[in-house]
Amino acid sequence: MISSLRGSVLHAGLDQVVLEVGGVGFSVAVPPDVARTARNGEELFLFTHLVVREDALSLFGFSSRDELDVFGILLGVSGIGPKSALGVLSSLTIDQIAEAVEAEDEKPFKKVSGIGPKTAKLIALQLQGKLAPAAGRTVRAGAAAPDVVSQVVQAVTGLGWQEKVAAEAVGLAAEQASEIDRANVQALLRLTLAALGAGGGARV
Repeated sequence: MISSLRGSVLHAGLDQVVLEVGGVGFSVAVPPDVARTARNGEELFLFTHLVVREDALSLFGFSSRDELDVFGILLGVSGIGPKSALGVLSSLTIDQIAEAVEAEDEKPFKKVSGIGPKTAKLIALQLQGKLAPAAGRTVRAGAAAPDVVSQVVQAVTGLGWQEKVAAEAVGLAAEQASEIDRANVQALLRLTLAALGAGGGARV
C-alpha cells in the first residue's frame, strides 16, 4: 500500500501530477486545487490511496490526511468509485460534505459531475454517523478506518465479488463489528466473508 509520496513535480495537469520519487515518476490523480499549486521542479508531499484493479494500478493524492480519510469513506458508498469520490472532494470541502450529510441533504452532491440523484441520496444516507463538521475529526466512533475498509474491499473483489457488493458487505460488517475488529484487516475480512457466505452476493 502506497500511503504517501514526497518528490519533485515533473508535470502538473488539470487534475493530475507526476512526482519523481527515487528516480521513478508516479502519476497521481489529485483535486484541481492541488494541481493548480504544483510547480515543476518543486517538492510536493501527498497522502495517497492506491486503487488496485485487474488491469491497472491507480494513485489518488491529497494534501491533507482528512481529505484522504473522507476519500476512503466515500469509496464505501454503493456506486461510488475512485473518480467519483475524487470529484466530490474536488467540488466540496470536508465541512461542506459533513454538513450536507448531517442534514441528509443530497443537493450539494447532485452538483458534482458524474453524480446522479440516486447516488447523491446514497451519499447523504450512507455517510450518516461517519463524518463530523468539526475540523480535525472526520471519522466518528463506530466507523472503520478508511485504510482498513479499502484493503478489505480490495481483498473481497480480488476473490471474485463485484466491487459494489463488496463495499456494501464491508460497510455492514464494520457497523456490526467490535471496535477491535473494525481496526483489523484480517478480522474485518473474516466477518465480511461470513456475511457474504450467509447472504450470497453477486460475483464478477
